[in-house]
Amino acid sequence: MQKLVCSSLLAGMATLLPSLAWASGGTSDGPRLAGIPLEFFLFAATLIGVALFHHHTLKVALTGLASVLIFKLGLTSFDIVGHMTHEWVVLVNLFGLLVGFSLLANHFEESGVPGVLPKFLPDDWKGGFVLLILVFFMSSFLDNIAAAMIGGTVAATVYKGRVHIAYLAGIIAASNGGGSGSVVGDTTTTMMWIDGVSPFDVIHAYAAAFPALFVSGIIASIIQQKHQPIVKDGIGDGKIDWGRVGVVAVLLLSAVLTNVLMNVQFPQYSDALPWLAIALWLAIGITSMVRHTDWGLVPDAAKGSVFLLSLVMCASMMPVSELPGASWYVAMGLGFVSAVFDNIPLTALALKQGGYDWGFLAFAVGYGGSMVWFGSSAGVALSNKFPEARNALLYLRHGWHVVLAYVIGFFIMYGTMGWHPHAPHKEAAPGHAAPAAEHAAPPAEGGH
Repeated sequence: MQKLVCSSLLAGMATLLPSLAWASGGTSDGPRLAGIPLEFFLFAATLIGVALFHHHTLKVALTGLASVLIFKLGLTSFDIVGHMTHEWVVLVNLFGLLVGFSLLANHFEESGVPGVLPKFLPDDWKGGFVLLILVFFMSSFLDNIAAAMIGGTVAATVYKGRVHIAYLAGIIAASNGGGSGSVVGDTTTTMMWIDGVSPFDVIHAYAAAFPALFVSGIIASIIQQKHQPIVKDGIGDGKIDWGRVGVVAVLLLSAVLTNVLMNVQFPQYSDALPWLAIALWLAIGITSMVRHTDWGLVPDAAKGSVFLLSLVMCASMMPVSELPGASWYVAMGLGFVSAVFDNIPLTALALKQGGYDWGFLAFAVGYGGSMVWFGSSAGVALSNKFPEARNALLYLRHGWHVVLAYVIGFFIMYGTMGWHPHAPHKEAAPGHAAPAAEHAAPPAEGGH
């Protein structure tokens, strides 16, 4: 019964995609079914296949990508060359970060810090909760992939490798929540910053992210403590390899500084090359001369990365030309869509449309991806270390607290901050009026 409910929930989330296309009048010159572009059904079928066949997620994702590509190239006027001119930078950056941070996590594990850190964690479930708070904090200034991987490495140590799926979901949610209010903590908020949104216009996302952390974090920590109590004694020899700690610091700084440098100082060149991946892998190559790098981890990390890239590529080819009128309930709905649909194109469309309260949107598209393991890059990265998380039905069954936390956090933010849509930060294009977001009409009948 629980599997049926979880499967139905994911299927329902997948069907939001065709509904979104219906509401937005998705632009596609290919065949339609019931007025909806057929490629949406191919993508929805891929997502459902990933959920049901978790032992074959890569095969399902690649098959889905192939089917969407064949459809787009054979039955529409889709320009694959023009599309990839920009997308290749995003894909290479994402691949480089996912694989690179798996090596970073190994350096962190071998440094001895995970064996020392438990001494500073409280006993019982509160120790697990404090660890999630640390992940949340790290993600506010680090990439959320790195924060999730570091959190997962410590969790594997203090829980003797027996980490419950509910707690893995808690780590993913904490990493995504921590980055939601910071323009250097998540790709989507960085996109907003580059596009002209003030960093102060997203910071109030923490009004939702903090309550969500407490709701999800406490529940996940209690479940984990019952599954495997925290172990603080007899872990490691208490020695820290400061050389490896230095390697970890260099790798993190290479990503953070490159992100800030290219997006703040040289934004005109940010899309020219995958600078994040280049900087990170240069740092990996240099630091490998200081401490041994376990290159044997690369193949498995690469497989997980290719899986996510397949879904990202599928999502980028969906014919969504605009979103329903900006409103708080549309922003909330985008959080659920973000669990199965790449949040990068969603954010790009919202920026183009304008008129959102950017703090609401930042929390929605950032935290929303935590509801399903493949809904965020942090989730995919952590599942490379904990393959059991790839069972979408079990993830939904045990990670229900993330959905609850999202809804509670969102309404706390709405109740305390109120919906205050920002005026479009760019002048409307000639002949197009700025959207009246505060009094936006509800979506078209049948839309979400």
